[in-house]
Amino acid sequence: MLDLLIVGAGPIGIGAAILAKRAGLSYRVIEKGAVVEAIRRYPIGMLFFTTSERLEVGGHPLVSAVDKPTRKEALDYYRKVVANERLEVSTYTEVVAIERVLIEGTEPAFEVRTMSAEPWRRRDHLEGVVYARNVVVATGYFDNPKLLGVPGEDLPHVSHYYDEGHGHYGRNVVVVGAGSSAADAALDLYRAGAKVTIVHRGEDFRRSLKYWVRPNLENRVKEGSIAVRFGATVKVITPEEVVVNEAATETSLPADRVFLLTGYSAKPGLLAAAGVAIDGPTAAARLDNATFETNVPGLFVIGSAGFGTRTSDVFIENGLVHAEVALATIAGRTARERARGDKRSDHRAPSLEG
Repeated sequence: MLDLLIVGAGPIGIGAAILAKRAGLSYRVIEKGAVVEAIRRYPIGMLFFTTSERLEVGGHPLVSAVDKPTRKEALDYYRKVVANERLEVSTYTEVVAIERVLIEGTEPAFEVRTMSAEPWRRRDHLEGVVYARNVVVATGYFDNPKLLGVPGEDLPHVSHYYDEGHGHYGRNVVVVGAGSSAADAALDLYRAGAKVTIVHRGEDFRRSLKYWVRPNLENRVKEGSIAVRFGATVKVITPEEVVVNEAATETSLPADRVFLLTGYSAKPGLLAAAGVAIDGPTAAARLDNATFETNVPGLFVIGSAGFGTRTSDVFIENGLVHAEVALATIAGRTARERARGDKRSDHRAPSLEG
């Protein structure tokens, strides 16, 4: 029986684990990918929007060549933090169910069922089971892309994640989306010598586009280095092209590679199955803003995992604040419960007098 199980080994889950260890709680972190899996899947040459000190956990300094770290620097940093803190982390293990139960008929706890996240390691789909008095979910949203729901979206040359431009030199690449991720990808592809076309259903780039990126992208569009199809929606993707509806007309765009960079959202399924109340329009969990506890006692959600489609509300920086608040609540309760248990033990202890 653990005091705490943390689901997700991203920066916020790691921060929560450090706080749990320092508070003397028994804990474990379960992660279905690698440590900081979301960052591992970022574009290879990505530079963070945020300065290094705001990404730090546990008081460990994040040293970077410039004020904003690269993906590689962040991966090295968080991996070394986990190693130096000797955190209890189980990677490539997926949590498939969280259920509040009574242990021996009296003690409330959570039964957390897991299985290998690597299908070839599963044996008859047997599940592992972990018991914990509290659960903190810190799974983020990056593993749940917003699907277009069009034929061909699942073809092997189509991806919801961008890696790097080098391999696409001289090839036709279609980027769907007009936010910062799509803009960064389009510019990187252009610099690598790809023939890039951006497709976006709106009439302009998104207002959330990073202000220092917009002028560069707009200049590349004006000079014809990057093509843009505004007011266009994807109808179908084939092995050779992307068919779009544009002003009531179908247009075929040649495409050797397609990046659907239309955003991501936190999946509510695991939480909903555990009994957490979910807001319909946003798919966000209903949380106590003072503790980040759900309506299920002892089940907390921190970071963007609880915010559904409202991904712009939470970043690593304020997600780390969620972890501090939730862990203070859990540590305080655990201390009080231990104190009550000690008093009951003292009361029951036989007298040694006489």
